[in-house]
Amino acid sequence: MTDTSKNENGCPVHDWATDYDVMDEGYTRNPAPIWAELRQKCPVAHTTRWGGSWMPTRYADIQEMANMVPTLSSRAISVIPPDPVLREELIAELKAYGTESPPITSDPPEHSPYKRLILPFFSPRAVAGYAAMTEEICRGLLDELKDRDTADAAVEYAQQIPPRVIAYILGIDMGRAAEFTQWTQELLELGQTDPELRRAARTKIRTFFFDQIEHRKQNPGHDVISLLLDAEVEGRRLSDHTVAGICNLLLVAGIDTTWSSIGSALYHFATHPEDRKRLVAEPDLLPVAVEEVLRYYSPVTMARKVTAEVCMHGAEMKPGDKLLMTFPAANRDPEVFERPDEFVIDRQQNRHIAFGTGIHRCAGSNLARMELLVGLRLWFERFPDFSLAGEEGVTWAGGQVRGPRNVPVRLSA
Repeated sequence: MTDTSKNENGCPVHDWATDYDVMDEGYTRNPAPIWAELRQKCPVAHTTRWGGSWMPTRYADIQEMANMVPTLSSRAISVIPPDPVLREELIAELKAYGTESPPITSDPPEHSPYKRLILPFFSPRAVAGYAAMTEEICRGLLDELKDRDTADAAVEYAQQIPPRVIAYILGIDMGRAAEFTQWTQELLELGQTDPELRRAARTKIRTFFFDQIEHRKQNPGHDVISLLLDAEVEGRRLSDHTVAGICNLLLVAGIDTTWSSIGSALYHFATHPEDRKRLVAEPDLLPVAVEEVLRYYSPVTMARKVTAEVCMHGAEMKPGDKLLMTFPAANRDPEVFERPDEFVIDRQQNRHIAFGTGIHRCAGSNLARMELLVGLRLWFERFPDFSLAGEEGVTWAGGQVRGPRNVPVRLSA
């Protein structure tokens, strides 16, 4: 398998089985053909790029690996590893405080109590309580577009919803949503290949939350930060470092993943008029269509650190190696999904793992689904005849989170 597009350090990929590049422009734009070929020829690929890693592509293997805990540890979840300076900072913090952003960076036995701590914030009942506020946010954004002929559906809509929702949940100023968006992009997207930007973004986010923590100590409320400060795990109050780490997780994970899914949905319906028209004609189909968006455009890949030898399909993984949990590849496996590389808007059997699987399945899945449902329903009510203004204006981000960053659309026929 060959490809001559440029990747890390300008070097082309010649063999995706032994030298893949998750930051390759072609891979980011359309990774499905690469996964399909790897499943047949090399279901667990390897690369030395970006610190080296292994990449499984089959649903069953990824399901199995998700349960290999702590042999495959969540202590290091970054697809693109931190630079040496940040790595030393993280090691020092780990020694001083323990896990960085629990529960996502925790292994058993400490994982479970932290997961139980945050689950009530995202229970179906809690999320139902956020729906009216989410509708208000979406309507306000749509009002800003009402007299326009064109818009960027990603930048001006999809990217604007999750930071405001998360800000509301955390009890912080929604007026700072643009900053939260910028910090998240600098940390998870632009910072992947710019170490200084990545470190600076992490510092901004941490500093912001430490300031918020100090404010809550003097002015406690009923928001998530205040509740975390009052919470105990196994009889012990959380340190400020741990509270800041959990808030960091909720902010970053709650923004980039969800806006990527909303943006992917709008991109799809802007480029597939038959699906758009059907959804307009059959609005009750929206929940099923959202699940297909999550399967077909799954945004998240997570990393695991190998702590004991693992052998699978001839791949011999050693302690210290990195493994990529490529949930998006699993969701295109023909062994599980009929016509996996087709977007089937009314797909009934859809056992996707876009939110992960195993103990680290996303705690915020209910919230993400609600934002998708509300965001798409209100967009379709306002702009049922929208279409893509030009494929040349569409850009994609990849690596940890894949999704469109620009989706220029015409708002009416």
